Order: sequence, then structure tokens, then C-alpha cells
Amino acid sequence: MKKIILLTLVLLTAINVSSQEINWMTFEEAIALQKKNPKKIMVDMYTVWCGPCKLLDRNTFQNQDVSKYVNENYYAVKFNAEGNKEVNFKGNIFKNPNYDPAKAQRRNASHELAQYYRIRSYPTILFLDEEANLITPVVGYKTPQQLEIFLTIFKGDKYKEVKTQKAFNDYYEAFKPTFGQTK
Repeated sequence: MKKIILLTLVLLTAINVSSQEINWMTFEEAIALQKKNPKKIMVDMYTVWCGPCKLLDRNTFQNQDVSKYVNENYYAVKFNAEGNKEVNFKGNIFKNPNYDPAKAQRRNASHELAQYYRIRSYPTILFLDEEANLITPVVGYKTPQQLEIFLTIFKGDKYKEVKTQKAFNDYYEAFKPTFGQTK
């Protein structure tokens, strides 16, 4: 019996070690960390009612390759774009003055921070540089392999060289994804 319990504990430990999740944080935490150790920020702008947002969480952000890469190279922020959280960002306080608590689990008013970034569709992943300036939004659900190109092009500043749609298309065609299909 002791051997079975020990084997079970070893297997559970191995499963926990092999599964990795993204270290989500707030905007304020990411900005504070940037000051100590500059990294780009990846922001998941989601809503509670958004089906593709839930798929992005389950299929992409739970992928071990994605979570490992994001944790090593970015500060990751998860932000409810229709939520009621007050955010102190770049010296401004962003709120959701039209938030309706009765609509907490369905469509609600857009948060001022989502309006600041002109978010119109969910999910939208924002990429910010080391000084929290917007690089670009990436709109819609992305598989791990589809997200990989954006993670790598922004992390390595390659986006500064890829300035036209044709240059991006060429980069996209030449890109070889390495992220696996595992969760």
C-alpha cells in the first residue's frame, strides 16, 4: 500500500512540474517589474462572455510551450475589458464608470482602458514595449502556433524590420513554428 501511495505522489508531482501556467499579473505589477527588469508586456484583453476568449485560455495559454515562452520573455497581464477594476496606468486612473453589476456575467460597458486602446473585438492581445508603449494589438483567437510568430517577432524586436504588409507576409511564410500541440 505504501508503494502505491508513494508512486501516486511521484506521478502527481511529475504532472505538476510538467504543467506550467502563465504567471498573470495586473498592469500595476507589470509596470513595477518593468522598472526593475525591462521586458515587454503581453496583455490578454478578454470579456467574461466571450467564447473565443475561453478557447484562447484553454487551448493556447494552457499550452506548455506558450506558457514557458511567455513567462520567460514577457510580463503577462490578464484584463477584463468590461470589468470594474480601477487601473493606475501611465499616471492615469482608468475606470469603468458605466459598469453594471447586474451584467457581471454578460455583456457590460467597455472599460476606459479598453477604450484607450480602441479595443473593439475580443479576444485582443496587446503587445507593449519595455516602456509600456503599444507595439500592436493582435485580434482574435490564436492557436499556440499562430501566437508563436507574434511572441517571437515582438520579443526579438524583429517587428521593427518588418514594416510593410509584404515584409510581414514574407516573414510569416518563412516562419517555422516550434510550439507543440500539448496543453
